[in-house]
Amino acid sequence: MPVLVITGTGTEVGKTITTAAVAATAVAAGRSVAVLKAAQTGVRPDERGDADEVARLAGAVTATELARYPEPLAPATAARRAGMTPVRPQDVAEAAAKLSAEHDLVLVEGAGGLLVRFDEAGGTLADAAQLLRAPVLVVATAGLGTLNTTELTARELRGRGVELLGVVIGGWPDAPDLAMRCNITDLPDVAGAPLLGAVPFGVGSLAPADFRAAAPGWLASRLDGTWDAEAFRTREAP
Repeated sequence: MPVLVITGTGTEVGKTITTAAVAATAVAAGRSVAVLKAAQTGVRPDERGDADEVARLAGAVTATELARYPEPLAPATAARRAGMTPVRPQDVAEAAAKLSAEHDLVLVEGAGGLLVRFDEAGGTLADAAQLLRAPVLVVATAGLGTLNTTELTARELRGRGVELLGVVIGGWPDAPDLAMRCNITDLPDVAGAPLLGAVPFGVGSLAPADFRAAAPGWLASRLDGTWDAEAFRTREAP
């Protein structure tokens, strides 16, 4: 798995922190890691972007950003309004392929959900995953409504013949409600793929050393971690 594409079921689902956890866990396992942010929106030139945040938390990773647009909008819209060149799926695939020649693992982080448009032709992260023939990790929310968005994302991937590696819950609270606890069982069912982790809420505020030490415990062995889905399900069962 030299390239892994990471998408979310929407925006603000914990995608960047999950990407950082996957990167930190891979580094701890002795792998060289690159993180590619396909399109960064809503960040000024002097601000830290998502790739920078992943590098801050995960440590020794190569952080690359293909394009940055000032307004917090879908990449295609942000590029058009700024009069800037949009990112195309081919650009993402070429950049990831180049990084994969120099690293054991390349994590490609999208913007928002799977079908958010990169360009005026309607190119998406799903198109980039197809070009790369890379598996996709879906970051989902824990609570009510997540089953629908997760199943829609999984169906789109299957329809395109793209492998869905699994699902990670991007923000697990200290006191989950009934829907969240039931979703532990239901998410793998609707996704047709395993639950590969649960990242606790608020861990992005940890000191980088503490984040790196804890990250393997949030992810399953498929992602080089030690998280046990069955033990987690049993602990949180309603």
